[in-house]
Amino acid sequence: MRLYASPSLIALSAAPLVVHSLQLPFVGIDIQLPAVLDTHLNNIKSQIAQIQVPSFINKIIDPTGSSPLLSLHRDLVSIPSVSGNEEQVARFLETYLQSKGFKVELIPVQSPEYPKKRYNVFAYPEGGSRSAPILLTSHIDTVPPFIPFKDGLRTVYGRGSCDAKASVASQIIAAEELLAQKHITEDTVSLLFVVGEETNGDGMRHMNTLDLKWDAVVFGEPTELKLAVGHKGLAMLEIEAKGRASHSGYPNLGVNANSHIINALYKLDNLKLPSSDLLGNTTLNIGIMSGGVAANVIPAYASAEVAIRIGAEHFTDVKVLVEDALKGIEGVEATWKHPHYDPVFCDHDLEGFETIALSYGTDIPNLNGNHKKYLYGPGSILVAHGDNEKIDKSDLYEAVKGYKRIVKGILNAKAVVVAEKPKPKPEAVAPSVAPIVAEPVVPVVEAEVEKVATPEAPVNKDAKKNEEEEKVEYVTILPIDAV
Repeated sequence: MRLYASPSLIALSAAPLVVHSLQLPFVGIDIQLPAVLDTHLNNIKSQIAQIQVPSFINKIIDPTGSSPLLSLHRDLVSIPSVSGNEEQVARFLETYLQSKGFKVELIPVQSPEYPKKRYNVFAYPEGGSRSAPILLTSHIDTVPPFIPFKDGLRTVYGRGSCDAKASVASQIIAAEELLAQKHITEDTVSLLFVVGEETNGDGMRHMNTLDLKWDAVVFGEPTELKLAVGHKGLAMLEIEAKGRASHSGYPNLGVNANSHIINALYKLDNLKLPSSDLLGNTTLNIGIMSGGVAANVIPAYASAEVAIRIGAEHFTDVKVLVEDALKGIEGVEATWKHPHYDPVFCDHDLEGFETIALSYGTDIPNLNGNHKKYLYGPGSILVAHGDNEKIDKSDLYEAVKGYKRIVKGILNAKAVVVAEKPKPKPEAVAPSVAPIVAEPVVPVVEAEVEKVATPEAPVNKDAKKNEEEEKVEYVTILPIDAV
């Protein structure tokens, strides 16, 4: 027997969505229904489940669920995955990708800071190769706290909705479509989604221990759908000041550690730091300060942590200036924390993209190799990490098209050329100053210019037709946002 949808049944089937979208006041109230009524409602639900609703009705009733892209993004954002707690989202991706014909490897990542199980997700099409020349990658961890998914008319909200589960979902759908449209073969592209990008980059750095290399890597981060020319470097400085405790009525008997660290931070905060035309100013942020035990006690200890976003060509340009500024300050010790890295310069040699210079950091310097480096993704960093993190649904669709164009552009290129970087300067040696302790710098792998011949992409008779299809605008009819 085939059931057809009457207007009343369609309205009833849509009722849960409408209630959710409007956030009516009675939602969430635990109502105890009589057993007979409860059974009757279950029967109605069973009948509704058998109704063959036309696809255009489904798009009105559940526009997110009817879109492979939006539903995947929703599922990803709905799973909490604050750094150190990424196992659940990794397991979800394993199941999803396997259902789409990918061979999936969950790669354990162990870190003393995080005792729970954590996995990078590495996938490639069945029949493909682990050593595919192009890698699409992003991260599955988020900053705290978890913010639940919320569906809006044109925008979706939630932690990771922009940074960077939007890139994860868009890269996966782009790979699926490229394979389905036969624009690439099974051994062309692989996918990698890592943990720990928001903290110490341990997920991506773990990949350096595996025997994997790529010709080009496309990193997914919020770039406003523009190709990044590069992003600033990063250095973290920990400052400690030691004094001697005494009664505040007799300050001459003690040494005030807070006074010393205030002096040090004032000098750093007013320091003129180098810049570059490409990446802009080097900026310094005093992020954490602590010191003292009580208002009536001369503090014996104080500390601070400083983050420096490096716009100059090299970390050493900033390092010397900072250490010079801290010379002669009594009781102050400064330690450069690891890892830190020089500014990152990205490839942006593909036509049809606007470009952007970024001030935030990424996993690019954590992955060793002479591969080309592209940085691209949907959303804006200006809403990432905030309590209003969001992304426009149209950006997700545009990102799918953008990732497809990047992959095809790489394949159509006659050669793979690594982006040129400034030649490293020898590290300047500052005069020996007893209070300052600088740890050795972790060397950053500098890419060398290399040309590797790659075959021309096969001519597809339907290419022109497919290109025209990609110009079609996506239109989604959605429920009205909550007031």
